[in-house]
Amino acid sequence: MTRPVTLFTGQWADLTLEEVAKLASGWGYDGLEIACSAEHLDVWRAAEDDAYVRERLAILDKYNLKLYAISNHLKGQAVCDNPIDFRHQSIVGAKVWGDGDAEGVRQRAAQEMKLTAIAARKLGVDTVVGFTGSSIWQYVAMFPPVSQEVIEAGYQDFADRWNPIMDVYDSEGVRFALEVHPSEIAYDYFTTVRTLRAIDNRKAFGLNWDPSHMHWQDIDPVNFILDFADRIYHVDCKDTFVRKQDGRVGRLGSHLGWDDPKRGWTFVSTGRGHIDWESSFRALNTIGYKGPISVEWEDAGMDRLHGAEEALGFVRSLLWKTPDASFDSVFNQDK
Repeated sequence: MTRPVTLFTGQWADLTLEEVAKLASGWGYDGLEIACSAEHLDVWRAAEDDAYVRERLAILDKYNLKLYAISNHLKGQAVCDNPIDFRHQSIVGAKVWGDGDAEGVRQRAAQEMKLTAIAARKLGVDTVVGFTGSSIWQYVAMFPPVSQEVIEAGYQDFADRWNPIMDVYDSEGVRFALEVHPSEIAYDYFTTVRTLRAIDNRKAFGLNWDPSHMHWQDIDPVNFILDFADRIYHVDCKDTFVRKQDGRVGRLGSHLGWDDPKRGWTFVSTGRGHIDWESSFRALNTIGYKGPISVEWEDAGMDRLHGAEEALGFVRSLLWKTPDASFDSVFNQDK
């Protein structure tokens, strides 16, 4: 089943969109998943300035690339997060940060997520990938003790903040694909179930399947695809290398740098880790996923110019044509 392979621009924010497009085109990518950060895409401007939208699209057209999705992880993170602190100031930009008042940041982040839907529609795409943030991630260890009432209030806070955002997505005919990820309201299998229930399973709210965040938590990415088949709206490819357990390395990272050999796991270039990509892509075939496959390149131990090109070749090797009929139909003698 042929699907377009795109490059997510989030890890290339130090380059202009045109510089990233030129590289991606030279490697043979079909398109980009443009991050709404740095110079790549200003959704406040895109929502109001049609000439700016045309200029962004012209860059892709110049390099024979298509746009299948945009992403706004960084501003989405601030919609529900508690606390809002120095970490957010470094990622949300001056417009959303404003004077740093926490609730003001959340409100401005929510406004940007609404504008992102408008920008997506103007750009001709129907999917926005991103984060939601979470007011209860801070309680993940559940100690000091946290009552279920506090946890339930966190899911209600998510619903209260994201339902008005999703109303705009509905009106624009755009879907939101949450990347299930630690620090989000949905970070594993059962929190995903609870998140979808909290937002009343509304159709515009779906999932971005990225197995790298599941594997180190011992969540099976293949069963995740099969169980959430109707909610897989986008696919990002990032790999995870889990080091052999020796009684010292741990799943939580030990506050160590990404490529520190004492760390229990790390992100690596797609095809270089322990994700069962072939089984995963067969599962995507099974559910009939026809959307883009986006390479989200991250690897602290590899040059990105080498890794992004190599990852494209690896992903393409898994995009074989599926059969038109059952392979054992040739044995049918009733012809």
